[in-house]
Amino acid sequence: MPQPTPLPPCSILLLAGGRGQRMGGQDKGLVPWQGEPLIAHQQRKVRTLTDDLIISCNRNRQRYAPFADQLVADDEEDFPGPLAGILAGLKVARHSHLLVLPCDVPLIDEALLQRMREAASEQPEKPLMLREGEHWQPLLCVIPVGLLPAFEEAWKSGERSPGRVMRNLGANALQCPDNDPRLANLNTPELLNAHNTVSD
Repeated sequence: MPQPTPLPPCSILLLAGGRGQRMGGQDKGLVPWQGEPLIAHQQRKVRTLTDDLIISCNRNRQRYAPFADQLVADDEEDFPGPLAGILAGLKVARHSHLLVLPCDVPLIDEALLQRMREAASEQPEKPLMLREGEHWQPLLCVIPVGLLPAFEEAWKSGERSPGRVMRNLGANALQCPDNDPRLANLNTPELLNAHNTVSD
């Protein structure tokens, strides 16, 4: 059997720069789950996939620093949203593609991350987003770094939706089942506690 062609290296961005409103204003990436901050679970999942691990954070930089190769913050204050974090990551990424993950999907597995990279490499000039059933998941994506100017132009025009930017750029979809447990968004204390119970 021929060996599969190795995938080109990619940069990985973990989004942890939000306001954490559903967590009562806590810094979501540092909220504990199964004995560790959420960011530690994500870092462990992706660490072997990249030599350029970027974390977007707007608070607690010293606490995030051990988990990343680079830290970025939004150019604008007052938590302008995930597109700002993605822009910051695209500006510093060292490889041709940036795989983006939010910090609150700790159940994602390495097989899906690898499939995202494989699917993105099939049409490397286009963004790739996960679709869960009928719903796009724009914060689970792979973006060609060469599209940074298009992202910047969209931002300057007032766009704040990463999904709309990528769909306007002809994004491809990687289809996942509806209610895929790997994509569970643990963004409230109740959801974290519920999944703690399931996993114990």
